[in-house]
Amino acid sequence: MGRPCAVIGTGQTDYRKRLDLTLDGLVRWAALEALEDAGLTFGDVDAVVIGKAPDALEGVVMPELSLADALGAVGKPIHRVHTAGSVGAAAAITGATMVESGRYDRVLVVCYEKQSEGNATWALSGGKSGGQGAGGTFAPWIRSYIQRSGAPEHIGWKVAVKDRQNALRNPHAHLHIEDISIEKVKESPMLWDPLHFLESCPSSDGAAAVVLASEEVARASPGAPAWVIAHAKRTEFASFPGRDAVRVQAGVDCASVLYKKAGITDPRRQIDCAELYVPFSWYEPMWLEGHLIAREGEGWRMTEAGDTELTGSFPVNPSGGVLSSNPIGASGLIRCLEAANQVRGRAGDYQVDGARIALGHAYGGAAQYFAMWIVSADLQPKLADHS
Repeated sequence: MGRPCAVIGTGQTDYRKRLDLTLDGLVRWAALEALEDAGLTFGDVDAVVIGKAPDALEGVVMPELSLADALGAVGKPIHRVHTAGSVGAAAAITGATMVESGRYDRVLVVCYEKQSEGNATWALSGGKSGGQGAGGTFAPWIRSYIQRSGAPEHIGWKVAVKDRQNALRNPHAHLHIEDISIEKVKESPMLWDPLHFLESCPSSDGAAAVVLASEEVARASPGAPAWVIAHAKRTEFASFPGRDAVRVQAGVDCASVLYKKAGITDPRRQIDCAELYVPFSWYEPMWLEGHLIAREGEGWRMTEAGDTELTGSFPVNPSGGVLSSNPIGASGLIRCLEAANQVRGRAGDYQVDGARIALGHAYGGAAQYFAMWIVSADLQPKLADHS
């Protein structure tokens, strides 16, 4: 992977308090927070990476050109990343790769979406489906998972409640539903069978940013770094004969190579917590299985047993996850920066006790794009051998 790389600063805009921000202001706010956390200024940055979902979401083509000034990127290398919903994690990996190359010491990665200025359902429909949107695409695969695994219907409701309760601890979460309950989720309108309204992600405005740095810079930074010890991306076609859209092969392959790079032989026990991209509640158990954390058909049992709760044996989305904040182009980066904040000990009221190794994850398209990283409090973490 080249030379060491670490997260030394993170920032997010709080949509609930920043409704009046322009697009430039949205990204600049997150960038300034991340730079302040890292003890740096725009002048210290060697290169900038911008990630977002399709330009159709806001109708602004090549936004990296108009945003260069707001991000202090004039006269500096500026890279645009786009891989559908996984773009935030893919952008984080792009920034890490740039540092690992030895060419850059400080890289600012900024991702965003301003969906109030666009139409997400239209933009995600592709002109093929009459506007079914993401939920209409994923619902049949969720039904297939339920049938294959034998999971009871309340599993999705339980994930929805757990993530929204976690979000109440997170000041950056876009949804704070104080009276969330299993009954409230169950009684909310059915959007796409079997998905109820409260089992689905919101449509948000927001931006997130991380500062990635070389080992020398990281060790001199004011806060604890989160070392990027492994990352991986994998892609497959959205449609081909025999494609399994429940247990996606690209996702299995991405996780396999990620764990191998990190020296992880038993992710269930060697990873302390995970921020998984769960825009619809049933994707928690689906990705636990699809990324080799749980055995096939048993991901829902981890949810049922409370293992994925904040105080469980394998906390998933302690920040509240995509179910509580979904500026699409930034959602994957938020997963990565929240994982980093856990191992930095900077997660506040939703800090997982003793977290030293964390997984950040995103997927996109028709569950075909995957980007994941593992961050650690230690540059060379000591992993128990569970092979």
